[in-house]
Amino acid sequence: MTEQNKTNRISSGVMAAIATAAVAVAGVTGYFAFKNSEEPVPGDPPIENPDKSNQPASKEKEATVYWLNSYGTGFNLEPQGIQVQADKDKPSEFLEAAFNSLLAGPTEGSGSTAIPKETKLLGIKAEGDVIRVNLSDDFQFGGGSTAMIGRVGQVVYTATALNPNAKVYLELNGEQIEVLGGEGLELEQPLTRENFTKNFEL
Repeated sequence: MTEQNKTNRISSGVMAAIATAAVAVAGVTGYFAFKNSEEPVPGDPPIENPDKSNQPASKEKEATVYWLNSYGTGFNLEPQGIQVQADKDKPSEFLEAAFNSLLAGPTEGSGSTAIPKETKLLGIKAEGDVIRVNLSDDFQFGGGSTAMIGRVGQVVYTATALNPNAKVYLELNGEQIEVLGGEGLELEQPLTRENFTKNFEL
């Protein structure tokens, strides 16, 4: 083999090695250029999703509870919107959250309540336009006839806040009642906003 042939073979090998290295460098450079293009440039505004479809929806919804407000010779049932951690698509759970706020008592400046503070919610179930509210026996103690009417009104209107035409069955310790407390307040069950307005005056 001549010296010239050896030189040609060495040159060809060197050129091939250089070409291979160049391709590798180009590939690495292209990879990092692609990765860097995905990263935000300092100072650029963040990319926002315009419809925010990938953001979790807040579970906090507004429920309505009813308090009593005095106007001199009587009382009015006054609504108050409150924030609860519940889903309106699950009416039993939603009303349970509302009643827990109702039984906890009014906040400052939101009126008064005729419901005894010892009263506990034992259960609430909403199916279609029927709502069953089960309270502890404490609900029927204390106060005169006006207080009895007022607390029944608070229960009926709070229970029907989602559906004003719903029918409410009031139970104490799991038993549906027809007469409430020592005053002997007769209740026409199911209770509705319509028959409450017709039968009782605050």
